[in-house]
Amino acid sequence: MRTMLFVPGSRPAMFPKAAASEADAVCLDLEDSVLPDEKATARANVIRGLNEIDFGHRLRMIPKVASAADIAFVDDILTRIEQAQGSQRRVGIEAQIESAAGFLYVREIASASERLESLIFGPGDFAASMQMPATGIGEMDAHDAVYPGHRYHAVMLTIVAAARANGLRCMDGPYAGYTDTAGLVRACEIAIALGFDGKQCIHPGQLATVNAAFSPSDEEVARASALVKAYEAAISEGRGAASFQGRMIDAASLRMAQVIIRRHELAAR
Repeated sequence: MRTMLFVPGSRPAMFPKAAASEADAVCLDLEDSVLPDEKATARANVIRGLNEIDFGHRLRMIPKVASAADIAFVDDILTRIEQAQGSQRRVGIEAQIESAAGFLYVREIASASERLESLIFGPGDFAASMQMPATGIGEMDAHDAVYPGHRYHAVMLTIVAAARANGLRCMDGPYAGYTDTAGLVRACEIAIALGFDGKQCIHPGQLATVNAAFSPSDEEVARASALVKAYEAAISEGRGAASFQGRMIDAASLRMAQVIIRRHELAAR
């Protein structure tokens, strides 16, 4: 999953467009994008939308997960509902890590339920929770220019590590500057460098850019395929060491190449 498009639950007319968009997943938001006095109507909109619109195989997301108990609570509710309805379709969970507590307990959160499919970073609420000044969600500003490093590196890398250790996907949070393509590309590049699978989007105009960024290029796929062949040839010939394009390669090199090929296959679907 490279892209997740947010749609306010209070804007039901946008649901069909989102379902037909380039997004790999759609989040019908009931949280920050919905005004308090519109929450009840928005919940009814989302229920109706999920029943009437075909979104494909989408996952449900839990915002502001602060502990493993939050996941266990939702897991228990879903289990009771599924049992009462005799449902054979098990609902998956995506957990958004967007608070100081979520950061500290992400290891426990990542192993809290078999329903978990991915961990997602929420930069805006995380910055607020940490009392970190920020002028935009997911965007660089003067404070980032002063800090000698990436201010969100610790939490982002921790989320990736917790996800990988538990066989989960991991998604970076949104980039608020939906007209700033260069900034969005830069944010994607940072997330890719840290190992994220994709990025949330707040505007349909961001989808093509993010999908392209998180899809391996033809050159990357060709190189990965050639490396796999070179490694397999060395093994079949009984050579203890293998080389590719002037570099020694080993089993770790093979696994990294296989990740690229697998991502290319998934994106092609």
